[in-house]
Order: sequence, then structure tokens, then C-alpha cells
Amino acid sequence: MDIILVTTVIASLFVVIGLAEPLAARLQLPYSVILAVLGILIGVSATFFLRTDLTDALNPVAAAILGLPIRSNVFLYVFLPTLLFQATLGMNLRRMVDDWVPILVLAVVAVVVATVSIGYALFWVSAIPLAACLLIGAIVSTTDPSAVVSIFRSISAPRRLARIIEGESLLNDAAAIALFGLFMGYVMLGIPDPELGSALAQFPMLIAGGALVGWLGARIAVWVMALFARHELAQQSISVALPYLAYIVAEQSVGASGVIAVVAAGLTLNLTAPGRLPPQALTNLRELWDVLAHWAGALIFILAALLIPRLLEEVRLEDFFLIAVVVVAAIFARAVILFGLLPLLTAAKLSPAVERPYRVAILWGGLRGAVTLALALAVTESVRVPDDIQRIVGILATGFTLFTLLAQGTTLRWIIGRLGLDQLSPIDHALSRQVIAVALQTVREDVAQTTENYDLNRDIVRSEAKRFGERLETAVKTAEEATDILDRDRIALGLIALAGHERDTILARVRERTISARMADLVLSDADRLIEGARTQGRSGYQRAARRSVAYGRTFRAAAVLHGRYGVSGPLARMTADRFEMLLSQRLILRDLGTFIDGRIRRIHGRRVAELLHDLLARRIEGIETALEGLRLQYPGYAEELERRFIRRTALRLEEREYTLMREDGLFGAEVYTALMQELATRRTAAEGRPGLDLAVRRGAFIEQFPLFADLEEGALKRLSRTLKTCYVDIGDVVLRKESPARSVFFIASGAVELESAGQTWRLGRGEMFGQMSILTNRVRRVDVRAIAPTTLLVLDEDRFRRLLERSAALREAVRASAEKRGIDPVDLISGGRG
Repeated sequence: MDIILVTTVIASLFVVIGLAEPLAARLQLPYSVILAVLGILIGVSATFFLRTDLTDALNPVAAAILGLPIRSNVFLYVFLPTLLFQATLGMNLRRMVDDWVPILVLAVVAVVVATVSIGYALFWVSAIPLAACLLIGAIVSTTDPSAVVSIFRSISAPRRLARIIEGESLLNDAAAIALFGLFMGYVMLGIPDPELGSALAQFPMLIAGGALVGWLGARIAVWVMALFARHELAQQSISVALPYLAYIVAEQSVGASGVIAVVAAGLTLNLTAPGRLPPQALTNLRELWDVLAHWAGALIFILAALLIPRLLEEVRLEDFFLIAVVVVAAIFARAVILFGLLPLLTAAKLSPAVERPYRVAILWGGLRGAVTLALALAVTESVRVPDDIQRIVGILATGFTLFTLLAQGTTLRWIIGRLGLDQLSPIDHALSRQVIAVALQTVREDVAQTTENYDLNRDIVRSEAKRFGERLETAVKTAEEATDILDRDRIALGLIALAGHERDTILARVRERTISARMADLVLSDADRLIEGARTQGRSGYQRAARRSVAYGRTFRAAAVLHGRYGVSGPLARMTADRFEMLLSQRLILRDLGTFIDGRIRRIHGRRVAELLHDLLARRIEGIETALEGLRLQYPGYAEELERRFIRRTALRLEEREYTLMREDGLFGAEVYTALMQELATRRTAAEGRPGLDLAVRRGAFIEQFPLFADLEEGALKRLSRTLKTCYVDIGDVVLRKESPARSVFFIASGAVELESAGQTWRLGRGEMFGQMSILTNRVRRVDVRAIAPTTLLVLDEDRFRRLLERSAALREAVRASAEKRGIDPVDLISGGRG
């Protein structure tokens, strides 16, 4: 085929891609539907001009279009890895973890249910072998959520809902294609009725093998990319190679799922790259992949749509009945998950609630697209698949795809309108009024400054200022006097605005490089949780998200267990260092929010809301200071090193700004500027390095800060530091319960706990201990102990505590004082301890 003609056709397809997006926006249709329609029209037109006797002038172009080397391998090995890899890079994985239950249910469980439902429905109404029916079910189980996600975003649907749909899209394709490979093997081997249990039993092995290949490949790629820190194009080139190599190695060498390998590689790169690559390099890398995925997604839709006329050439009347069966079975299977299983998971508190109107929209928005057509094409091209199965697979997959695109896709926006999802709620109306009022105040200040700088005509300035002032006064009055929302909603609006400003502050600090990209992901996730919590549950949701931001997570506890029981300190050291830097970053950001409350929020919501927000902000700062104080006590000197690092990065940012300003003023040329920036980059790389944290070395210094151990000798302190175990507890966690056996004594390193017994309550803080009374009186515990702040405890077993009590006068005095508070005779207590 003439290379010039092929190049012209491909370039013309890019023109079509460029025109499709504005056309979809104008017609208010999903982008994928427009691409599919255009592809079908191009394919039908090419076929018509090639076969018609009207003219032969367009025959070369038509032949070039129909003769494009469109094979299933092109879709599966070229386009699909691009789409999956970009989807993983663009995700906020830490927020996805919050909704992992509904995502996995919609993606994996729903795919299995849809595959089985569609497969057996076809098997019962046709003479198609069960293996081929299950293969069809796997092919049409992949969903393209781009349409529903784009519409949800345009109607300001909850972020969490769009996030669930995006997470489903990623894992949905992976699960469906893994099942496709499994049943395709049975069809090619001529096994008509496979045992479903044994078939699905192989499914986890395909996933595990692919995940291992992807994880290992990404770790190697990140290590190599980190070596090329100054060569951004080299980093981007390695990232482009990663998904394709992971796919090929998993499929051809390991016999696992290549799709899973690509997903695992992207997830690993998403999680590890922020700590290893410069922030700007990572941003540019993601922008590159956004463009590649946009092109790949558009091309796969158009090229697959070109094949639809060919796939439907042998359609028969009875095939329409089978297409209807597939449609009904697919919708039924998806409805079972959305309206059956998902509410059960919500009732069991395993999944956040998804409101019924949104579930209806998700049900109708389960469009199928290019991946379904690509898998069907792979079946029709295989010489090992019987001809009759090739025909029916191609027709059913294509017919079902056309139904979802042309019937569901074109009516989805209308369905959403009928469900009332395109109408703003009262709180959203109030939020829009708040935004207008705040924006106009900022505009007034900026316009006043601009008119002063340009010395404009005073009469004109005065006239326009009066006109603008009237509009501003009306906007502020409307925001203040809104009667359609309650006071608690006003507080929620203030909290949403505060959390949004916090997020903007984080992004500004990232651009200034005073906060690393690694920490940016963590604190941005916390800010998103604050916004979502305030939006859905008001003050309580905001406070819950704030507490979570300083709490010890499950992974941190697991790392502590690894360190305490097995001596594996690497994960705990890394997470502790992350916690240090995250708390410092949050403290710096929160200290800037008070001005925002006094300025914009007070103007809109009044003094009472502003004071409440100040109180909530003060509590957050206090919680962060408490957590930081505990870490400083445990690892003296480390926080100071991180603060020095922050100062150095700030100085480098200011130095870069000065060089740029002087260069723009023409004080020196490009050669000098380049040399200065290269030197600055070298110093910035050195300043980005985080100081190491040695857990073992710091333990002894930590214990020396305890007044209870002040009179112990150095040797005894070292032995004690090796004996004590560290325990981390969150707010609300129960440390000890009544009637539990007394085996250990607890020393509070940071945080605070509350003891409750017989209606009385005591609070203990840093440097104090509890649990000793039950041991020394030989009784079961009579108190419940609960953490009232993120708390670090040092735990000592009974035998070592008794020996320590004999050696330490300070400890005996502390025990005596504690006994007197509770009305216990200290003489008998201490003598019992010595006995």
C-alpha cells in the first residue's frame, strides 16, 4: 500500500479526532458516541465508494481506508496498554483506597456476575456451546465509563461517585480481559462445556502473575528514571516503554494477564514516582501520557468503528433476538450488583452509600466501546476458532456495543435530567452565591489597584466603581440573607471554602517547591477528604476527616509490628519520616488559613461562623502540635533537620525568582542565566534529600526524656530501651478493658488517654503511666482506658516492671502518688510490688 496514501488517511483521522470533541459538546452527546458514529460513517462511505459504479475517483482512498492494517493485536498490544497505563497515572490512589469496596464490587464481582449471567442466558436460548457463551459474556462485560463520568462532572455530581466510576473502569477492563483470555483458551481447545469452578479458579493466578510482573517492572523503571534526574526526556522515554514491556513479558513469558501487569505497573509508578522524581518532571510525564491516551482512545474508537460494517455483513434475523438476550442479561446483572449487593455492603458498613438516582445513572451509563470490539475482532481473526462461533461472537458483540452507544449513550443525559441530577441542591445554590460574593470582592480590590496604576479618568473610575459596588452589595446581601439553608449548612459552606483554600495553598506550596511532591499527594488527599466530609456530613464530617489526617493508619501499625516483633525497621522508619514531614507540612499550611477566615469567610458568613471555624482550626493545629511533640520527643533532632530542609528549599525558591526577574530586566544574558540555573538545580537536588531516620539509635534518647526513668544509670537505660515495645493508638481506640488480665504496664510517650471506672474519669498525658495498679494489687483491671488523641505508648511486661520498680526511686514515687489519687494505701502497694 502506498505509504503516502496511508499517511494521508491517518492524518485525516487525526483531523476527525480534533473535530469530534467540539461536535460532541455542541450536540451534548458523549464523545465516544460521536467517535463511533463518525467511524461507522467513514467505514460505510468507503465501502460504498469502493463498490459503486458511480465513480472510481475515490477508489484509492476507499481502498486505503478499508485496507488499513487493523488487527486485534494492534488494539491489544498498542492502544490498550496506553489507555490503562494513563488511567492509573491520573488516579488519586489514596482517595481510591477509601472506596475500594464499591470499586472492587463494580469492577471484579460485577464482571464475573455479568459474564456468568450473559453466558448462561445465551446457552439456555441457543445452541451455542457454553464456552463460547461465556466468552461472549466476558467480551461484553467491559464498560466504558467516560460518558457517565463526563456528564457527572458537568452536573457537579459528588467527586466520590465519579471516582468510583473511574476506579471501576480501570479494574473492569483488566478483569474482563483476563476472563476473556481464560475462556478463549477453552474455545480454541475445543472444550465446549468447561467446568466453571475450575475455570474461575485459574483467574486469581492470572491476576497474581500479572501483578508481580507489573510491580517488578515499575520498580526497576523508577530506579532507572531516578538515575536520570536531570534528563526529563529520558525519563519520559522509559515511562513509555514500561507498559508495553510489562504487557509483553506477562503475556508471552509468564503466561499471566498482560492487562493486570500494565495496571500494576501504572499503580506502582503512581505511588513511588512522587518520592523519586522532581515534581515538574512528574507533571510533564503525566501530561505526555494524557495526550497519548487521548489519541489512543480516539483512534481505537474510530478504527474499531470502521470494522462494524464488516462484522455485521452476515447478520441474520434470529441474531437480533440473541442481541436482545445479551442486552437484557447485561442490564439485569448490573442491576443485581447496584441494587442488590451494593446496598448490602452499605448496610454492613463496608461501603459508602450511593444514592438511588446515581445508581440508576450508573446502570444506564454502562456503555461498551472499543475494547469490546477489539476483543470480538480477536475472536474473528483466530483460525483456531470455528467459523460459526467467529460469526456469532462478532455479531453479538458489535450489536450490543451499538445498542449501548446509540440507545443508552444518546439518552443518558436525558435520563440524568429526569432523575433530577442536573439540578443544584439548596447547599449548592448557596455555595454558588458565596462564590460570586467572594469573587466580586477580590475583583473590586484588583480593579481598584489597576485603575490606580494606570491613572485613568477619575470620573469614569468613580462611576464604574459605584456601579460595581452596587452589584457587590447585592451579591453579599444575597449570600448573607439566604433563607433556604440552615445554620449548619452555612457552617458546612464555610468549611468547604476553608478546605478548598487549604487545597489551593498546598498547590501553591508545591509549585514553589517548599512542599515535596511526595508530601503533596498525602496532604492533598487529606484536603479532598475535608471537602467531601464537610459537603456530605457538615461539621462532623470535617472533624472526622481532620482526625484521620493525623491518625495512625493500619499500614503504620503493621510496620510497627514488623519492627517490634521481627526487627524489620525499614518500613517503620520510612513511614515515620513521612509522618514527620506530613505533620510539618500541615502545620505550615494551617497557620496560613486564619487570615482567610478573617477575610473572606467572615465577610460572607458572619462573625459567628468565622469564630467557629477558628475554633476548629485551632483544634486541628493543637492535634498536629501534639503529634509533632511526640515525634520530637521520640526522635530528637530529626524535626529540626526537616525544618532546616524547608528553609533551604525556600531560600532556593527565592533565589531562583531573583535570577528570573534580573534576566527579564536584561541585567545579564541567557548564557549567565543558564549557568546560574544549572548550579541552582544541583543545590536543589541536594536539598531535596531527606535526612535518614535511625529508629534504634533514637530509642535511648527518647527514654531519657521520661521523668520516671531519671535516676537510672546509663547501662540500665540501654537495657530498658531494648526491652520496651512501642504501641501506636488512634483517637477513640480502647487500650485496656475492664476485667482483662493484668500483664503489662504502659508509659505515655505522646498523646493522652482517659481512664474510666465506677463513674469517675481520669486523664493522663505524656510522661505518665497506667496499668501498674492491677499488677501490684494482683487484681483484674477495674478501668477502661481509651485514647483521646493519637498516642504513642511504651509497653513493659510484668516481670521487667517489677524489677525496674526495685531499682528506680522515681518510679516508686510515681506509683505511690498514683495510688494516693485512687485511695489505695501506697505502703501496702509498694511492699506488694517488692514481694
